[in-house]
Amino acid sequence: MGEKNGELQGSTLTEDVIETKEPPRYKVLLHNDDYTTMEFVVSILQNIFHRSKQDATKIMLNVHNDGVGIAGVYSREICETKIAIVHELGKKNEYPLRCTMEKE
Repeated sequence: MGEKNGELQGSTLTEDVIETKEPPRYKVLLHNDDYTTMEFVVSILQNIFHRSKQDATKIMLNVHNDGVGIAGVYSREICETKIAIVHELGKKNEYPLRCTMEKE
């Protein structure tokens, strides 16, 4: 096969197109209850979900006023881990804080 002006003659170059899909993302939801303190929820949001004090307070107020607030959006495995940690900390501190996940 000869080369003419930088092009290969007689051969075809093909490119395999590989489509990659992003894994599904899930929202971690904190639910309001009558016992868990606002301070504890803010602490959870700062320490487990790495939110600033200002963001944590805003999310906590959503939980308090709307009954639910989004703590963060993650892969399924990370959501499950964070939810387990929240439930464990709630139990240790004698709070019934409920945390769930929902597909984004």
